[in-house]
Amino acid sequence: MRLVTHGDSAPASVNRYLLPHEQQVLMVRRHPAILLRPIAEVFGGLIIAGLLSRFFGGGTSGGTALVVVWWLWLLLLIRFVWKVAEWSVDYFVVTSKRMLLTTGLITRKVAMMPLGKVTDMSFQRSLLGRMLGYGEFILESAGQDQALSTVEYIPYPETLYLEVCQMLFPSKDDSDD
Repeated sequence: MRLVTHGDSAPASVNRYLLPHEQQVLMVRRHPAILLRPIAEVFGGLIIAGLLSRFFGGGTSGGTALVVVWWLWLLLLIRFVWKVAEWSVDYFVVTSKRMLLTTGLITRKVAMMPLGKVTDMSFQRSLLGRMLGYGEFILESAGQDQALSTVEYIPYPETLYLEVCQMLFPSKDDSDD
């Protein structure tokens, strides 16, 4: 969850989408809070499976029901592992020319918006987001639907917001360089 500086290179899963004339400015993985629901599902399923194991503790029909219950919990666990794997390859990248959101493990999705098309950008934070340190970016362009309009679970939202806004609206001193 750290900001990537100019000297760091993007992982190959992201680097293949960068154009030769683009410079990566910042890159973050989405906040791990995106995994809260799958974690709750796995632990909730484990508790339910444990309680049902006590309930179906004996007998032949109870043994079959126990096998079904634990297989269902195993499916929840596999789904959780899948969500963690997906999270590990999802990145929000800002280059010198555009913003990209890469998602997906098998079916790769790359949503982007050119920096020049952004007319308005804001972020919002829920109470949970404020407690855990994530937010959501809302991007708007001049009356057009874009592939990238919201980016959820952004870590360090204030810092990233200020950095991206500085790129979108450079000061007069920055444009003289």
